[in-house]
Amino acid sequence: MQLIDGKFIADQVKSEIAEEVKSMMAAGKKQPHLAVIIVGHDGGSETYVAHKVKSCAQVGFKSTKLAFEADITEDELLKEIDKLNNDDDVDGFIVQLPLPKHISEQKVIEAINYKKDVDGFHPINVGRMSIGLPCYVSATPSGIVELIKRYKIETSGKNCVIIGRSNIVGKPVASLMMQKGLDATVTVCHSRTKNIKEICREADIIIAALGKPEFLTADMVKDGVTIIDVGTTRVPSDKTKTGFKLTGDVKFDEVAPKCAFITPVPGGVGPMTIVSLLKNTLLAAKKEVYK
Repeated sequence: MQLIDGKFIADQVKSEIAEEVKSMMAAGKKQPHLAVIIVGHDGGSETYVAHKVKSCAQVGFKSTKLAFEADITEDELLKEIDKLNNDDDVDGFIVQLPLPKHISEQKVIEAINYKKDVDGFHPINVGRMSIGLPCYVSATPSGIVELIKRYKIETSGKNCVIIGRSNIVGKPVASLMMQKGLDATVTVCHSRTKNIKEICREADIIIAALGKPEFLTADMVKDGVTIIDVGTTRVPSDKTKTGFKLTGDVKFDEVAPKCAFITPVPGGVGPMTIVSLLKNTLLAAKKEVYK
């Protein structure tokens, strides 16, 4: 069993981005600029945004954080988005989800100029991705593919089972895995799938993204499987100072011995998500996807 070290790969990619930024700056080009909007004080979101700002500094990006209270109106937020759409210095920006209940997340996503949508959530980017056109691929699916490629995991003709059908991970990663170049045979399972155990047992690659701690158990996988665990759920724990631990969708200790490759939680897919956002921002700064 080989552990897929997301932190190691993320650091590698950050170094590559930092070198490219140095070259751009030396050639007199503009410093890449990522902006982040955060609304309210969700603990997980605040931590994630802090990581993004820190990562920007590590690779030589300029970053701007715009924080608003949870009582901001939808119209006010849409005006802030419009300002960023029209700011030529900002190459890409994201609105950190989740948003307060009174704001439509879909309306916000669609308000972002798709050419600056480095989260890859805008319907234009999602549509282009699904037919294999250049676009900003959403961060977590992009990070998963990067891990698979860097560990040289064979995907061509392999049975790939994705557990979960979210717009953020399940659907886009299914689309990516079946495209030319990866060429996997993809099955998507979800809460209404009847024979999920039998389907998983046939899989060469399992991408678990359903947000249910320790859902995938040893009796659901065959020997030699590759498992990418996207789940990150905080569960109570008396073994940590915080009183909780981050747990994946896979019962790691039980499943890992059967695997050829497996991602840990934390330290697997998580670090790659931020790196994918940085890669999209670099593409935006270089105008390599959209002129």
